[in-house]
Amino acid sequence: MSGEKIAVVFPGQGSQRAGMGKDFHDGSPIARSTYEEASDVLGWDVPAMCFMKNEKLHLTEYAQPCILATEIAMYRTIQQEFQMEPSFYGGHSLGEYTALTAAGALSYRDALQVVQERGKLMQKASPLGSGSMTAVIGENIPIHSVRKALDDLPIDIANLNSLQQIVISGRAGSMDTAVRRIRESVSSPDAIRFVPLQVSAPFHSRFMRGITMLFEEVLNRVADTISPERAVRVASNFTGSFHDGSCRDILNNLLEQLSNTVKWNENMRLLSQKASCIYEIGPGRPLRNFFQSIGATCSSITTFSGAMREFQNRKSDDTI
Repeated sequence: MSGEKIAVVFPGQGSQRAGMGKDFHDGSPIARSTYEEASDVLGWDVPAMCFMKNEKLHLTEYAQPCILATEIAMYRTIQQEFQMEPSFYGGHSLGEYTALTAAGALSYRDALQVVQERGKLMQKASPLGSGSMTAVIGENIPIHSVRKALDDLPIDIANLNSLQQIVISGRAGSMDTAVRRIRESVSSPDAIRFVPLQVSAPFHSRFMRGITMLFEEVLNRVADTISPERAVRVASNFTGSFHDGSCRDILNNLLEQLSNTVKWNENMRLLSQKASCIYEIGPGRPLRNFFQSIGATCSSITTFSGAMREFQNRKSDDTI
């Protein structure tokens, strides 16, 4: 794909579904080997977990490595089949680990082990049922008013996804109060929708701080194998900008991402300013609409046949 600055972005947890990646696995040898490597590293059958209906796929400790394995299998296939060489990378929450892996900053084996431990720790950080997350959806959500409404409540802004969507996260017993206060703080309360998310813990909130030291130990195990110079093209959820060339800062950004706001709105602006073409690669397409909300075009690739159509069409237009 000559003459283009390409960015690839990867969705995070919540995009998993039974059967994800199976068409890539069946149609691409490199995808098959990617899944097989994941099984070897983790010690359980990753393709079976991804392809069959299994409630465990929605448990954080399984969902995270399964999503990462699927996204890397898809990315490697597309890269091999169509000689795609991205200039920039981004990922939403868990997807940031896929982005670092795709960029070559983090090895695939290390990434699988890190995200499996991340999932286990995140699940243990808050007793089941004690935390919840809710999406707040509407036109031009006033972030300052939301922050003020949440003042003194055990509720945090987990995701700044776009001008039209944020996610709040925290103690389940305080969520109704948070919703009521936000409604009261906006000029047009009927224009705001609140959608409870089906999650097992209050991710990206203060309630993840209890696992910080344990997760730091996990990250430190891979510190010597990180290639920080390759991370400078990867957007950081924590800072909103690209990672710098320091291994310690990369690890700190990933550590802080656990309990702080995912600044996806800033990541999108950064990537759309740098890249002329953006592809979302993963089992779902949640990021495409976020890009559209800022006037940027993002093509979503969720299936092998979809990838073939997308890139064959581009070839026929002489853009490859």
